Amino acid sequence: MTPQPVAPGPVHAYDALAELFDSEGGQEYLGEHVSMAQHMLQSAAAARATGAPRSLVVAAVTHDVGHFTGVLSGRELMSGTDNHHEEVAASWLGRWFDEEVTEPVRLHVQAKRYLCAVDPDYLGELSQASRYTLQVQGGPMSAGEVAAFAAFAYAEPATRLRRFDDRGKDPGVRELSLAEFGEDIRALDRTVSGRPAR
Repeated sequence: MTPQPVAPGPVHAYDALAELFDSEGGQEYLGEHVSMAQHMLQSAAAARATGAPRSLVVAAVTHDVGHFTGVLSGRELMSGTDNHHEEVAASWLGRWFDEEVTEPVRLHVQAKRYLCAVDPDYLGELSQASRYTLQVQGGPMSAGEVAAFAAFAYAEPATRLRRFDDRGKDPGVRELSLAEFGEDIRALDRTVSGRPAR
């Protein structure tokens, strides 16, 4: 009897992310002095250092994958075309993670616009590249947009994620690895745990 080939198992989030981080993740991060991968890893380290929940640590380590999983890349964003990387990332991550991860990711650009509207000091804290992309992404929110954003269930985690995002741009920090966050990623990955999507 001829043995039948074994069907490949599902691709888990960690493996898909490791492939991205090892390839496109090495690219420059939109005018900053760190790579895309190091930016996301630093953001996750900042989240972990504050005692953020595991879901927010995973959101931080994955929040910018839309820059290299979508039709438009981060290069288009820096050229003045919004690539809507937050929507692309949330959709891509949804095959593995629930809303506790994907919604802060989906809202993190809106969170930047929100914080610029409600916190007088926040705009001045942004890097030059982030101030540029803010304008491409719509600028500070209007009063109506602020009210609508604040009503979202994941508005608060998204604003926390945005502040971790801002802290992930330090070229002087030791190089981090995705493996340092592997346990967090696997713990929330439905294809590893076998739990159904919520």
